[in-house]
Amino acid sequence: MDLPTMRARLRKDLHDEDSASYRWTDGELDRHVQHAVREFSLAVPLEAKTALTTTAASRDLSISGLTDLVAIEAVEYPTGQYPPRHVRYSIWLAALTLLVEAVPAGGENVNVYWTKLQTIDATSSTVPARFEDVIADGAGGYAALEWASFSTNRINAGGREVWREYLAWGQERLATFQRALARHGRRNAVRARRLYTPAADPVDQSTVVGP
Repeated sequence: MDLPTMRARLRKDLHDEDSASYRWTDGELDRHVQHAVREFSLAVPLEAKTALTTTAASRDLSISGLTDLVAIEAVEYPTGQYPPRHVRYSIWLAALTLLVEAVPAGGENVNVYWTKLQTIDATSSTVPARFEDVIADGAGGYAALEWASFSTNRINAGGREVWREYLAWGQERLATFQRALARHGRRNAVRARRLYTPAADPVDQSTVVGP
């Protein structure tokens, strides 16, 4: 579901389909969708594998090209072995250091297994279809709470308690959203997410991780 389709769905959920008097602009709803997608990504990130190349006489690799990085899951070096050989590594800023005894030669491949942010844009989405309801709950909840906060102590066409109704609805949607993140989050997945047993939690990327 692309961004315009998700926005139209949100307007239906929020009963905001009168284009002559929208409560939320397209930009506001898009911002709430992206907020929900980012939170969803931290619980259910997109899996990726990238081959980096070593530099002669150096154990360091640049990971600056891993756009929207959430976490490094494993590093395979040397590649092409079976079973795959996953090595220890450390991360500081945009440098990944292989914690191996022999200094790599130049031009060797290193496979990096990592996770990244999910995306929804004007033409496409990486969010699996089964999770679109989750994104809609989160975005709708954020939009409702924003409007409730804005309309407090203001005269509203729907009555003085409209803001309170939006507040309750938004809180309910966000509670549903958070429960879904907890249920589907990678830490609670049945399948083992890591390709090795780490010495430290890879979420803390300033520490050394490995078998």
